[in-house]
Amino acid sequence: MGSYIEFNDTLQITTEQGFPKELDLGVHLREPLKAEDFEGRVFEFYDKPNMRIYHPAPVRVFLVHNIGGKWLHWGKAHVIEQTIHAETQTTSGKYKIVQIYEPEFMRLKNIHDVEETIRYWDDRVHKINVTTN
Repeated sequence: MGSYIEFNDTLQITTEQGFPKELDLGVHLREPLKAEDFEGRVFEFYDKPNMRIYHPAPVRVFLVHNIGGKWLHWGKAHVIEQTIHAETQTTSGKYKIVQIYEPEFMRLKNIHDVEETIRYWDDRVHKINVTTN
């Protein structure tokens, strides 16, 4: 008899589980956010189903917003604290944002690295305004 614990390199969470409300795609597309905007801030995630171990800081985890079952890759984070709740089979913790992707990289990352059935990004909806000189 044993226990099952997942080892994750991706912190994929919903808004209700602690994804920062400040990371808004519409705002980011108009005026790109930077990790420096969140320097010194610690965020918490709650009740992530299953018992998990995230790579601890200083190793990065990918920071992904789960929006209605669709994944939107935002950047990278450092998990600085994690708690496994054996009775509820959930994981909670704290993290810092260490990188936010620029909109064009974010678009490409989501198109190329996320399975189509769970991909949030849609070029027909999410436009990036590119100006040329």
